[in-house]
Amino acid sequence: MAAVCARYEGRHDDALARLAELKSAAPDYGRAYQEEGHLKRKLGDIPGALTAFALATRFNPSLIASWKAQGDLHDIAGNPAGAASARAQVERLQALPRELLAVTNHIHEGRIFRAEELARAFLQRHPAHVEGMRLLADIGTRLGVHEDADFLLESAIELEPDNIQLRLDYIQALRKRQKFTAALEQAEALMARDPDNPVFQSHYAIESMQAGDYETALDTFEQVLKTLPDDPATLVSRGHALKTYGRTEDAIASYQAAAQVSPGQGDAWYGLANLKTYRFSEDELSRMEALMASPDLDHMSRIHIAFALGKAREDRKDYDAAFEAFAQGNALKHQTIRYTTQQMQAEFESQKSICTRDLFEKQAGKGNPTPDPIFILGLPRAGSTLIEQILASHPDVDGTLELPNILSLAHRLRGRKQISDREHYPRILHDLSADELRALGQDYLDNTRIHRADAPFFTDKMPNNFRHIGLIHLILPNAKIIDARRNPMDCCWSGFKQLFAEGQEFTYSLQDIGHYYRGYVDLMTHWDAVLPEGRILRVQHEDVLDDLEGEVRHLLDHCGLPFDQRCVDFHQTERAVRTASSEQVRRPINKRGLEQWRPYEAHLDPLKAALGPALAPE
Repeated sequence: MAAVCARYEGRHDDALARLAELKSAAPDYGRAYQEEGHLKRKLGDIPGALTAFALATRFNPSLIASWKAQGDLHDIAGNPAGAASARAQVERLQALPRELLAVTNHIHEGRIFRAEELARAFLQRHPAHVEGMRLLADIGTRLGVHEDADFLLESAIELEPDNIQLRLDYIQALRKRQKFTAALEQAEALMARDPDNPVFQSHYAIESMQAGDYETALDTFEQVLKTLPDDPATLVSRGHALKTYGRTEDAIASYQAAAQVSPGQGDAWYGLANLKTYRFSEDELSRMEALMASPDLDHMSRIHIAFALGKAREDRKDYDAAFEAFAQGNALKHQTIRYTTQQMQAEFESQKSICTRDLFEKQAGKGNPTPDPIFILGLPRAGSTLIEQILASHPDVDGTLELPNILSLAHRLRGRKQISDREHYPRILHDLSADELRALGQDYLDNTRIHRADAPFFTDKMPNNFRHIGLIHLILPNAKIIDARRNPMDCCWSGFKQLFAEGQEFTYSLQDIGHYYRGYVDLMTHWDAVLPEGRILRVQHEDVLDDLEGEVRHLLDHCGLPFDQRCVDFHQTERAVRTASSEQVRRPINKRGLEQWRPYEAHLDPLKAALGPALAPE
């Protein structure tokens, strides 16, 4: 409102300053960009106004004024297609019931519970209103109530089977529930409607990639690029697929093409940095620095490029500048999350106080007896990808990826009481019957089947599963559990300079990551004390580097697998690897990753203080 007042009074510099302050405090606040659009339009900056209004509707698609302005500005720019598209959005929004327009606005301004309250009240009066159902499903997805979202969208599609937006939302809901086969089937159905539609092709490619069919994904991305050769989002997605598939040079070319056609496409720059083995040229470094200096760079791209700049400066051994870039990227990312150390510590404590030796003795002999899963857990950047690559090189083991299924089961057990009763899970583990525990184990096996081939065993390297070892032990008592551990300073620093695709919200502050590592060590000590001896194998990353064959034999013995030389020669194994270490595990073992925190030590006192006793050698 202060910016609006300044604009009306002609104090344009004050208005810009207010908006800069607002965008810094709330980077995804659509109305800030809408007001910026009004101001730039008044000042005669038509391209800048159009960019601002476009960002406004990206962050809050309910802003009718921004859509109207885009229609007018596209007319001025001679873009009738863009004008027509913007006005179609205006017509769609104006046709919505007033309550649902308010719901949309509340969703995109972060007032999720108010949005849910309005949406439920509206659907009580209009129970078959498809857009109301779609919006409530969106709210459910944002709150993590994925089962409800799935049901609402499936029901809405029965009412309007030709509603494309419903089907696109449904694909995403299915993916969040790890129903990858069903998501792929929905994407295939859209392709059958219109095989040449690039939106449908993109979804089909992404779902094929989720299902592990990278050849189909890459072929389909190529089809999209025949129609839209300079589409930066597709070029970046193709780069991700190529990287995972091991075609590094092709991935680099795809990321570079995206950055060339759309310099502000931050995830293209970070895609290059995340290859770990790529070195930015001086020209690329200059381009990224210029982008960071631009006030028009959107918030997420600014985060991506900050992390990429950190990598570029680290490669040049300019460690102070690298730390500044990493710290900036983390601070920007931290603005977008709601993680607190206090809440995570409370979760750790509830696991310790409720998952006791008595629980495991009372529930012993239940669950699904299959020995198939091998859980590799711990903290991210602790060497779990190396362990997985070693095991996946064995002919009896399928390497998968960081499967979210255990986290999903824990979320389901929390149910709707996740806010009012934060200890409902894990307390409910005491009350589950043998049939229920067995069914939960079977649910995990059924929903991970799509990621497996024909080997009798498979890996699941979701690091956060260490918080749910009690659940794993109860529903899959014969699964193997491996704790991947790394020197705390190396592990925490590596996590701090990594921008994760999703989750791992504790990594965006030195204090948070230090406290999290400390809580992890404490919780693992608890699991060692209350579970049968030898249930968890701890593998120290530095030991693997010192004695590869000895640690490989130790790993295989724990998993009940015969020795196989291919596990020692893991870097020769060709397979898709989706994590940040994908390039490193395709090379022979080396110690270049040790003590990478040392050049930054002058900046790391907050991390050392947070780690406290965890810094002491075991």
